[in-house]
Amino acid sequence: MRHFTDAEVDALVDGPAAQAALREAFVDFAHEQAAVQTRVRTEAGGVKLSTLGAVLPARGVLGAKVYSTIAGRFNFVIVLFDAVGGQVLATFDAGALTRLRTAATTVLAAQVLARPDAARLAVYGLGVQGREHVRQLAAAYRLKDVAVHDPWAAPEAVATLEREIGVPIRLAAADAALAGADLIVTASRSTTPLFDGARIGPGSFVAAIGSSLPGTRELDDAALRHAACIAVDWPAQACAETGDLLLADPAALQGKLVALADVLAGRAPGRRHADEITLYKSVGIGLQDIALAGLAWRRAQAAAAP
Repeated sequence: MRHFTDAEVDALVDGPAAQAALREAFVDFAHEQAAVQTRVRTEAGGVKLSTLGAVLPARGVLGAKVYSTIAGRFNFVIVLFDAVGGQVLATFDAGALTRLRTAATTVLAAQVLARPDAARLAVYGLGVQGREHVRQLAAAYRLKDVAVHDPWAAPEAVATLEREIGVPIRLAAADAALAGADLIVTASRSTTPLFDGARIGPGSFVAAIGSSLPGTRELDDAALRHAACIAVDWPAQACAETGDLLLADPAALQGKLVALADVLAGRAPGRRHADEITLYKSVGIGLQDIALAGLAWRRAQAAAAP
């Protein structure tokens, strides 16, 4: 059995490969050829343990991600099993996999929910997830500029990311970042909505990926109300976990929720009109983690083969 560090995962898996593997896994899920284990959180004295997993027979693997949350900091590990013999194949420090899979799934959602000519990106929060979303979306779209709203973002970090993607990045106030954006990513831990959803422009795509906790929300009812479609990575988990849905006016969600897997598999419509506002709400599911762990394992095996 081998253990993979985050650095080894980054050497094995890039954004496009992650996106391809996740598309396959979500389509498997839509066709009931995969199963997902709901996240379970256990807490005592401010210390939290969370577990989630998936079974992916078509990809040859199954497994679980386990992580601790202490003082707002996460530490992840994945255990990967063989889907034929049942033996443990590998373990992973899953920080890199979590970062890659979240942004890669947003790109998949954008491919079916955003306009193909989208060129202006607004990002709320420039932490680990915010930066990875900028990287993967900049590679997937011909961006003209990126606006970042993050009161704690260091100018040098912004300059480094700008050089990396080759697209101008500017720091902006919340409303100014939203103006003119057609790709909008919220990657914060905000407990209250980040902006007035009525200001989202026609034709925009919004990916809210910052939190899966029931008492937090990044989007207000206006954002949900104006959306023609609200895709989630798995309705069974999203509707039980995230404050963006649990705290919303039910009328703002009526008839709009759809599983991302069904959209990717062509079983449900994505964007239908250029001027629609579309939304993707992510909470993160085990399908993503195990699909990418399986990809990293297969690539490592191929690289080691004589």
